[in-house]
Amino acid sequence: MLEKMSDFFNRRLDGYEEHQLHAIEQAETFYPLTAQYLPAGPHARVLDLGCGTGLELGYYFARNPTAEVTGIDLAGEMLQALERKFPDKNLTLVQGSYFTLPFGENRYDAAVSVESLHHFTQAEKIPLYQKVFRALVPGGFLILTDYFADSDEQEAFFRRELRRLKEEQGIRDEEFYHFDTPLTVPHETEALQKAGFAKVEDLGQWAATHLLRATK
Repeated sequence: MLEKMSDFFNRRLDGYEEHQLHAIEQAETFYPLTAQYLPAGPHARVLDLGCGTGLELGYYFARNPTAEVTGIDLAGEMLQALERKFPDKNLTLVQGSYFTLPFGENRYDAAVSVESLHHFTQAEKIPLYQKVFRALVPGGFLILTDYFADSDEQEAFFRRELRRLKEEQGIRDEEFYHFDTPLTVPHETEALQKAGFAKVEDLGQWAATHLLRATK
């Protein structure tokens, strides 16, 4: 049974971090490494898309305690848990969709998203990445650590399965439902380049998870 995205994550708050760190292959490696690629300068400004409970932020604040982080997530209970974890940090938390919320322009040194964006199509991602591109300062970058399809065929299969499940359940609204529909790395790279990013690098792979850096 498909669940709306916010409902899915709110219902799984208990045990969420345990699942993320131990059910996803080598997550204990790529979460801290993601944080290592974020800016180390004092008061660095970072936008976190789909921040959840801030697993990567724990590692990041340990490295850069003065960082100023704006976190966006659909799941309000996740954001409350994140706020409780870091009461002394410069955190601005916004409940809502990163597809519709404004990010501003030339505002952030970096953006980051971990295991969040694999639910969306390339067509949905390109306008989002355009917003991220505009929100970054010159030379700023997006760190994208996410789950990717290993072939065009697998990517197409996941998308067909989502359509089939929505039809079976009579879902006709335009809200986001939780179901993994990852792109391949080449299709993700293409989306980032179409959004304006001049350079996209694949900095590491752990099973189906890759760490990409897209630089403005």
